[in-house]
Amino acid sequence: MTTLLGRRTRALAAITVTAGLALVAGCSSDDGGGSGKTTVKGVHLAKAGQLTTCTHLPYPPFQSEIDGKVQGFDVALIDLVAKDLGVRQKIQDTPFENFKTGAFLNSGQCDLAAAGMTITDERKKNVDFSDPYFEATQAVLVAKDSGITSLADVKAKGSKLGAQAQTTGEDYVKEKGYDPVSFESSDAVLNGLRTGQVKAVVIDYPVVQGWLKDKANADKFKVVDNLKTGEQYGFTVKKGNTALRDAIDKALKQAKADGTYKKIYEKWIGPYDASVASPTAS
Repeated sequence: MTTLLGRRTRALAAITVTAGLALVAGCSSDDGGGSGKTTVKGVHLAKAGQLTTCTHLPYPPFQSEIDGKVQGFDVALIDLVAKDLGVRQKIQDTPFENFKTGAFLNSGQCDLAAAGMTITDERKKNVDFSDPYFEATQAVLVAKDSGITSLADVKAKGSKLGAQAQTTGEDYVKEKGYDPVSFESSDAVLNGLRTGQVKAVVIDYPVVQGWLKDKANADKFKVVDNLKTGEQYGFTVKKGNTALRDAIDKALKQAKADGTYKKIYEKWIGPYDASVASPTAS
């Protein structure tokens, strides 16, 4: 989504979210005395004993349900924050559009949002971002027999282009004069390409990387363009929640220093290149 790229980040017409859906994403191995408390190490929690994370599923490799449990790159990083606080992380699946407004953070439904979301000045008006934790680019994906060789070629051939609604990827192609078909999720975007609803899609490159690991997909589809938009992902908290934002930044800094970030990156994203994989705070 590269939330930012893409980010990612979904105008979600007709998404039904089961009220109160909460999936355990991971537990701290250190009880730390946080269980049952609503304020831990200076951080106020929406629900006692847990760090409640809003996300929008599925968005592999950042967050998706695998074997009945929500897992992924974002999940693993926020597990580090929860461990530092001595609580467990729990995840709620929510519409992505609400992340841009901070609605679920303001209502106290969630402590933070982790959804591969790109840091933008517009979004900063409604939420506070952590330090950037991921550099993102957008990929143009097509069928191998499409004859399309680049983003520009999509327009030249008059082909339909797909993108995830409310993402930076969608914004990017609109600014370039395209009129993309909007899909409500990354899965829907890729399915639109697979079923021929569109001839090309613009989507966060890490999502494409994961999708093409499936040989059935790799045999039929390929990346023909990589759009370097300078996007960085960040986690978000309610405006003014400096205690939690600082706790997130502390955990990210420590993970990068001790090699934990690199291990998580290689597990969920792929080969690690420090020059692009681990952004620094601006």
